[in-house]
Amino acid sequence: MELRAVPVVQTNPRPAGIEEADLVMTPDNGRTSGHVVLLGDSIFDNGAYVRAGEPDVVAQLRADLPAGWRASLAAIDGAVTADVARQLSSVPSDASHLVVSVGGNDALRASGVIEERLGSMAEALARLDGIREAFARAYEAMLAALLAAGKPAAVCTVYDPSYPDPRRQRLAVTALAAINDVILRLAIGRGLPVIDLRLVSNEPADYANPIEPSARGGEKIAASIASLVLNHDFAAGRTAVFR
Repeated sequence: MELRAVPVVQTNPRPAGIEEADLVMTPDNGRTSGHVVLLGDSIFDNGAYVRAGEPDVVAQLRADLPAGWRASLAAIDGAVTADVARQLSSVPSDASHLVVSVGGNDALRASGVIEERLGSMAEALARLDGIREAFARAYEAMLAALLAAGKPAAVCTVYDPSYPDPRRQRLAVTALAAINDVILRLAIGRGLPVIDLRLVSNEPADYANPIEPSARGGEKIAASIASLVLNHDFAAGRTAVFR
């Protein structure tokens, strides 16, 4: 079995007070322009959750990208993994990079299992594994559609929620580990770069509510997206993890 090293690229989101000119970025493959399209769910389509007058993720991404670059939103609040194929049909022909963040709503639909009273640990793990397998099938189909678009692409893990109840938080984080394992395994298998949102959205101020990003959280997410599309060597076909 051939073992391949998977580089981990740790890129720090832009802190408050740091201007775009302070970010050192080299456009992908020497590009002087590009068009980044965001697909998936409300992690990107968070306009309904930020305070009035505050920017959403796509607006913050536009501010982070250099002159000559554009960003568009195809993600839709409430979308699940199976919906991304439909979103891909609306991607403009001049798109240069596709970035997907999806899976959180799939997990929410299956979240009832973590509250069920089951007879044994084995039974609970079996139920969780069934959810994982179903998600893996949906995510694999989504990746096939994404790659069929023939454009440089990246995916995101599902960030941990921010529930005030410690017990609910622990259960949610544990269940999401199975979902994120699927995302990482499938992305690595296809050599896709990944933004690990668990390392990006990691403070209470990053959340508008327990599961949606605030303007502050969106700022950090947008900075990670900009860093990925501008710095990653997509032609190499190797996975790198961004934060």
